[in-house]
Amino acid sequence: MIIKDSWLLFTLTGGNEMEKTKITVIVDNIPDGDLKGEWGLCILVEYGNKKILLDAGSTELFADNLEKLGFDISTIDYGVLSHAHYDHANGIPRFFKDNTKAKFYMRESVAPDCYHMKLFSKRYIGIPETLLEDYADRIELLHGDYELCDGVYLIPHKTARLEWIGRSEMMYRKSQTYTKPDDFSHEQSLVLDTDRGLVILNSCCHGGAVNIINEVKRTFPDKHLHALIGGLHLFNKRDKVVERIAQDISGTGIDQIYTGHCTKDRAYDIMKAEFGNRIHQLKVGMVMEF
Repeated sequence: MIIKDSWLLFTLTGGNEMEKTKITVIVDNIPDGDLKGEWGLCILVEYGNKKILLDAGSTELFADNLEKLGFDISTIDYGVLSHAHYDHANGIPRFFKDNTKAKFYMRESVAPDCYHMKLFSKRYIGIPETLLEDYADRIELLHGDYELCDGVYLIPHKTARLEWIGRSEMMYRKSQTYTKPDDFSHEQSLVLDTDRGLVILNSCCHGGAVNIINEVKRTFPDKHLHALIGGLHLFNKRDKVVERIAQDISGTGIDQIYTGHCTKDRAYDIMKAEFGNRIHQLKVGMVMEF
């Protein structure tokens, strides 16, 4: 039985053969040959006979890279927005133009209200401002745990007081009626049940990688956690902080880390010292199979 309320746990029935899982990086900071990169992330998941696009990068580059990699954007079954920032959402209008069937699944708190604010400066970092209105019939806003299709789940944050992270990152939600530190309620994890265990995809891990891993552990208490894929938002952290976070992630017992985008090279090199061959650098065109 699958329970979809966020305050309850999933119970997964056993005995079913897992779907084959192939994950391809479509957009990342690191290019590869003819495949261009940008500040952003887009990942294509092939889970059995389903294709799931996680995020759509900063521009329309994802569509060009999909074509170069031999994928037909019109055949994608689902779109998922990891969180409400421009470098993951700006390509969505192009997706809707080229794909007439798939919906994009987002948290219900997604809104055009995300800003980076420091002293007297304010920079908008959110989704295209009219996205929700322009494509209301193509967007599904979710509350709680959600089963996207058999073996694939969208899991929100379940950790309290994440707004302290928003404040420290100088990230805020701002509208005409409020300004408040971001609690990342618009962020979600895409979780895949694979032969090797659960694979978590969270594009920036703003709510904290350890928090995210533990949230998924609590949601699926009888399942092994194999991998975390995505950015870890460490590019702006001091070396000692990165070392501590690496140790804390390692302490969760997760097998593998695949990271790029907002982790960036310096933090990746520091984490490599902790994880050794258990950590892998994302780049455009990279393929992972589970």
